[in-house]
Amino acid sequence: MIRLPSNHAAITAPLVASDATFPGIPIGRSLLDGRAFHLSPVLTDDRVLPATNSLALGGLGSGKSTTGKVRGHREMLHHGHQYVVIDSFGENNAGEWGALTHAHGGLVIQAGDFSLNPCSVLFPIEVREQLIRSLIAAVEPAALTPESTHALQHALNHPKATHLGGLLDVLVQPEAGRWPAATLEAWGVKPTIALSRYADGSLRGLFDGQDAALPPTDLPIISFDFSRLDRNSPAIPSLMAAVSCWAEQVWLPQSTAVHRHLVLEEAWQILLSPATSELIQRLLKNSRKAGLSLDVLMHTLSDLGDGKARDLAKLCEVVHVGRLNAEEAAAVGALLDLPEWATNAIPSLDRGQAVWKIGPSYVDIIETVITDEEARLTDTSARRRRAQQILTEETETDDIEEAEAEEDVDGGADESLSEYLLAPAARDSYGADVDGWDWDMPPTVIDTRHYDVVQAAREGRHSEAAELAVIGEREDIRAHGINSDEALSWLSTRARVAELGGSPHTAAQLRATVTRMGKDVEWWDKETSGSMPPAEHPTPPTPPPAPAPDEGLQPGRPRRRTWPYVAVIAALSLTTVGVWQKAESDTVAEQRKQTANHYKGRSGTRLTIDDVDVAVVAQWTRNRDRVIVELRSGFDRDAKYLRMDGSGMTASSAQENGWYTKTPELALPVSDPLAEVTVQIEVGGKSWKEGTKGTVRKIRLSPADVAYDAETGEQLPRD
Repeated sequence: MIRLPSNHAAITAPLVASDATFPGIPIGRSLLDGRAFHLSPVLTDDRVLPATNSLALGGLGSGKSTTGKVRGHREMLHHGHQYVVIDSFGENNAGEWGALTHAHGGLVIQAGDFSLNPCSVLFPIEVREQLIRSLIAAVEPAALTPESTHALQHALNHPKATHLGGLLDVLVQPEAGRWPAATLEAWGVKPTIALSRYADGSLRGLFDGQDAALPPTDLPIISFDFSRLDRNSPAIPSLMAAVSCWAEQVWLPQSTAVHRHLVLEEAWQILLSPATSELIQRLLKNSRKAGLSLDVLMHTLSDLGDGKARDLAKLCEVVHVGRLNAEEAAAVGALLDLPEWATNAIPSLDRGQAVWKIGPSYVDIIETVITDEEARLTDTSARRRRAQQILTEETETDDIEEAEAEEDVDGGADESLSEYLLAPAARDSYGADVDGWDWDMPPTVIDTRHYDVVQAAREGRHSEAAELAVIGEREDIRAHGINSDEALSWLSTRARVAELGGSPHTAAQLRATVTRMGKDVEWWDKETSGSMPPAEHPTPPTPPPAPAPDEGLQPGRPRRRTWPYVAVIAALSLTTVGVWQKAESDTVAEQRKQTANHYKGRSGTRLTIDDVDVAVVAQWTRNRDRVIVELRSGFDRDAKYLRMDGSGMTASSAQENGWYTKTPELALPVSDPLAEVTVQIEVGGKSWKEGTKGTVRKIRLSPADVAYDAETGEQLPRD
């Protein structure tokens, strides 16, 4: 938790996404502040989450099903939870949950390959009646009248009614009871016609078996796979009604798991059917007492209409919304009472990203992070990716052929020293032509956040501007510190927003806060006062200077013919060595002065080593006698081994069971608070094997928030 001085805390509160943390399995990371995000609803205090049901929304390809399956995989793996899945969608005639079910030793029950007997003697009589009524309601809802219900109850009590065929025989030729046989026969005509579809019509084979056996209740996961059926077939709601009834009446009472989950894929098919919607509503309301979580996955709530959609949203305390179009996002945002910034973010979310709302107040944007193994178990887009791979291969082949043709025409490039020195601006630091970048283009480097906030206020969207400013301020406090220029700049931006919103007194207070903290009130205002927005495609930053020929080269980068340049540099070095020695003491003194003037108490850099994105972050303690250095790989799946050495200390970490590598940390003692610290980092990427050495770099970290390559002296990019 970030602790703020009182004059700063009042400005930043309330935070849009609270600093609350939840217990449970790792899911991913917050895109608002980069924190790791964990959640197991059943482990969360019931004062925060009264119920543990969840609702996942999102369009095709948004990643909602992948997130649901990853959550299930990790809950089964780490907490022993048990799952029953009603799966009605997939590819290659297999449901989405098939691979995951097999991986956990579960059972996939394929529609058409099994027959669920609704008249099984293993069901209590009231469960049998409910199941039969659900089957009738799925195909002929009008057949359920008070008279037909009485005829059905009378027939179910007959010894012959132990399977669907026997029940039909009793309905057609009933025995007299409280009512004459002729009356019971007349009352039973409509339910008999409806049930005949399951025995003699298009739905035969699903419920007309005579076996009394039921699915087991002690497996970690059972998936009822309906993916082979026509999605508009009445068999879908009929089967879902039967499975839901079995889950309620048999599975829940007999299961001994610490917690159970009933997953409803494509839940709109269930909730729109009168045969199942009432049953699901009852399960949702009684889930807490039953030790059950309903995990509902569907595209959007608009498929249900206002009534059922609102009821469902109220009964689910955990909701995550992936990418939707703007119209659907607005409807979902209004229904779930999402803040405006969250609703506006939904249409632009990438795959695997979602707006999460947990309980009444926590709202965040979370990116689900998965391992390679989990990607294999949850993959349902193999066909599409194969098509994309074919297109990529064809494109790469065309590019290679074009490049070879151009090389034949040009007759090769002459890389003489004179050409290199005469046109340095036409090349990047690795000697590649600017017109054909051979290094990855960085993301947009111009910070447009302040401009966006002020522009929103100018357009009259004052509440949105205030929320965006809160997010930006918190990001910079976490990244750079509370007294950093980056964090304090938001006070000036908030002052601008207050002025534009008609609150000059608040603006004056904010500017006074900046002044009391020793900053120029207008230093950021001048930058954000222009009327033109930043360019959409900024010029790429100047790449770092070239490393020495044998040191610091990025893995996999082609080596250039650099010996003539090294010779020139060496000659210049011999000429000027005397000057360097004479000025060394003055330089050290000047460096200490610069460090003191720009002291931040932290330093950080981000690098790519062995194809792994890592960050080295150093934080000087308040009394300045120690510096805490961390080697972070975030959620990079390729980071198999991390090690850090400094001041005779070592910290290392390696992947275990496919989970992400933990962050090594060193607490280095320092006697001079202005002195730099040097650490050696070692990274093992995707091809690293236990017992082998990773790729090594030495990094110098300055408390003025600057980092250098310790061997080449090259200033490294900030994290």
